[in-house]
Amino acid sequence: MSRRGDTAYGTGHVDLVAVRRDGTAATGETTVVRLLSLLPAHWRCTLRSVGPDRIDLRIDLDGHVDRGAVRRAVAGALADRALDGWTEES
Repeated sequence: MSRRGDTAYGTGHVDLVAVRRDGTAATGETTVVRLLSLLPAHWRCTLRSVGPDRIDLRIDLDGHVDRGAVRRAVAGALADRALDGWTEES
């Protein structure tokens, strides 16, 4: 996850890029729906781009969401069997 825009607890955003590492995995257009459904519903997420092999999301930080919470939630979501073949780009 990029730390761009992450200025302090409760402000800024985290940019997340997930990439398909397995050509047999579902494409990004399908995967983004599952990924978003696995993240907390109250989070403000902006889909920056989606393609067959790449998903680019921006997750806003606020008083209840910090970088650590985002990192844990994204790792948990990407560990879901429905997202096999996808990983976070570092």
